[in-house]
Amino acid sequence: MKINIKKLLKKLLLVAFIAYVTITLFNQQKVLNTYKDNIASIEEDIEEANEKKTSLVSLKENASSLEYIEKIAREKLDMYMPNEKVYIDVGS
Repeated sequence: MKINIKKLLKKLLLVAFIAYVTITLFNQQKVLNTYKDNIASIEEDIEEANEKKTSLVSLKENASSLEYIEKIAREKLDMYMPNEKVYIDVGS
């Protein structure tokens, strides 16, 4: 009878260990999937930041050009060339 109890106890311990390992592996896989999703999101953010950086560098390079200065003066400051005629639509 003692032999059967020892065998049963060994089998129960083996089943408990296998269940523990299985549950641990599933939980670790969930964590890994979460990390992979976070990495993908961060990589997208990096890509957007690099695109913004590229556009800002381009804007910085063009900021001292006469065309850019004239464009900003017209659009933002409502300034015009000295002999230029400006028509204002009063209908709207």
